[in-house]
Amino acid sequence: MPELPEVETVVRGVRDALVGRTITGVSLDWPAGLATPDSTLFVARIAGQTVQRVDRRGKYIVISLDPDTLIIHLKMTGRLYVVPDAEEQYADRWVHFTFQLDNAHQLRFSDSRKFGRVYLVEDPAEVTGALGPEPLSDSFTLETFRARLAGRSGALKPLLLNQTFLAGMGNIYVDEALFASGLHPLRRADSLGEDDVARLYAAIRHVLDEGVRREGASVNWYRKPDGTKGSAQNGLNVYGQTGRPCPRCGTPVIKTVVGQRGTHLCPTCQK
Repeated sequence: MPELPEVETVVRGVRDALVGRTITGVSLDWPAGLATPDSTLFVARIAGQTVQRVDRRGKYIVISLDPDTLIIHLKMTGRLYVVPDAEEQYADRWVHFTFQLDNAHQLRFSDSRKFGRVYLVEDPAEVTGALGPEPLSDSFTLETFRARLAGRSGALKPLLLNQTFLAGMGNIYVDEALFASGLHPLRRADSLGEDDVARLYAAIRHVLDEGVRREGASVNWYRKPDGTKGSAQNGLNVYGQTGRPCPRCGTPVIKTVVGQRGTHLCPTCQK
């Protein structure tokens, strides 16, 4: 599933093409992908609304209209891109939402597995209100992270995957952050010392910053809006590296299961 760096890259890739454009109509062939409202009201309500901003909140793409907000979650296989009306794309075979723009272009949402979700709401907090802080924001300080960890006793990996604890992280970047900080995925949050917390905080921000810089990890379905791959997968240390030598100590990377999620780690560096 696309995580913070992948979703941020998509947002940056469509922002300039969308801001200031008016949605003149929308067609959809998968009503189950529309979380709210019902399809009849959705089609009628969105027509004529102009894009004011395109942002990201956690793993959600947040498109501020006037007066509503269009929110899209890519889930596993979603792709979002803007192209001229007549242009054909490989991903078009799985397009289930087409937003017609006022400049002979279309915003298309392609999703082969049909797990993606689309929302049209008056208040974005209806969808994103329960999310935790943004780990790359200036307001997310080491002190903020320490305070959020206080009173937590569960294993680190499930905690970092919890979107109400911290928004935007998923399997790839949690594994990478835990490796970078030398912490085992099953380490209990209440066992961390001050130095452990500081290393984990720095590692989270570093791996996410690097993921954004490399425009996301194209390890499965994820592609940038222009159809090309990101390059973050080329810099991964443990995720997807089962059996390969740890870049720090040479021990083969192993894969195990933590909280029902495939988890990659170095058994020597992350005891």
